[in-house]
Amino acid sequence: MTEKKSLRILIVDDEKAIRCFLKASLSSYGYNVFEAAAGIEATEKSISLHPDVIILDLGLPDIDGIEVLRKIRKRSKVPIIILSVREDPMDKVSALDAGADDYLTKPFNTKELLARLKAVMRRLLPSDKDEIFKMGKLLVDITKHQLTADGNQVDLTPTEYDILKLLILNAGKIVTHKQILREVWNRSEDLEGVLHLLRVTISNLRSKIEPNPNQPTYVLTEPGIGYRLYSGD
Repeated sequence: MTEKKSLRILIVDDEKAIRCFLKASLSSYGYNVFEAAAGIEATEKSISLHPDVIILDLGLPDIDGIEVLRKIRKRSKVPIIILSVREDPMDKVSALDAGADDYLTKPFNTKELLARLKAVMRRLLPSDKDEIFKMGKLLVDITKHQLTADGNQVDLTPTEYDILKLLILNAGKIVTHKQILREVWNRSEDLEGVLHLLRVTISNLRSKIEPNPNQPTYVLTEPGIGYRLYSGD
């Protein structure tokens, strides 16, 4: 795992002011920052520079950012955080389903961007043989399929556990409806019936693990997109 001080971040944005701001901000935290102003340049630098993380805008002058994302994903699993003015949930879903690790909209909070960076890099850390996830009073032993909440053992259905495990393995990252349907139900279509079942299952899961299911603190809803497990950042 690369140490933070030598972490290489590629910023892809056609606005020079944004690139300069991000470079100054991230460099002050010890990151090594590189820039690209267009899609073709970004794909080339994603190969030549071997960045540890890419921060990618979608509105590029030559190639749409989604296409850049797909091109990079064909040859690399480098974490990619989208930073865009596009707020439509469908744009977010398209980017996440195309392989983005996270999505932030402009204007953005620098502290939130740093938190997302940390969450993305944490998922790259090699995991121990016995995988333990702890968040607040929630403790999950992934290897043993055991869950306790506030010290009490909690029994989940196989589907509830599969969803929780998927969220844990992507803690801090938005997991789209389509991704959950594909991984848990082996369905690629956003069929309303299956989506309704997903919502019911999430509701049941929250009733078992959340201190207050009506105001969830662990399994957070990303409206129109999917769910995110709070990562503690």
